[in-house]
Amino acid sequence: VQLQASGGGLGRPGGSLRLSCVASGRTFSSSTMAWFRQVSGEEREFVAAYRWSDKSKFYADSVKGRFTISDDIAKNTVHLQMWSLKPEDTAVYYCAASPARVINTQIRRVAAYGYWGQGTLVTVSS
Repeated sequence: VQLQASGGGLGRPGGSLRLSCVASGRTFSSSTMAWFRQVSGEEREFVAAYRWSDKSKFYADSVKGRFTISDDIAKNTVHLQMWSLKPEDTAVYYCAASPARVINTQIRRVAAYGYWGQGTLVTVSS
């Protein structure tokens, strides 16, 4: 299984960017995919997750109302649309996947995901 993240780059405060994560090697129709982000020297933190089985979406409080996670099951892809960007959104963003359905109480935990993409850098600056 491989996860390929793309779409990072430079965004302006108040602007938008869209990240995409393509999963290859197996289908993820019964699993959970998520985005995490990490600033150098800090722990990786949960951003958003999408659970294919019931189409549930989960967000960190810091991005709720600004970021939207969506799926394209035909392409085994999950997108993260980021609106109203803030400088504090600057980080390396990682997509992650679990082949199993992740329950609500675990969905924000790094340890719940066994597959990780390579990371894509998002910089928000004027």
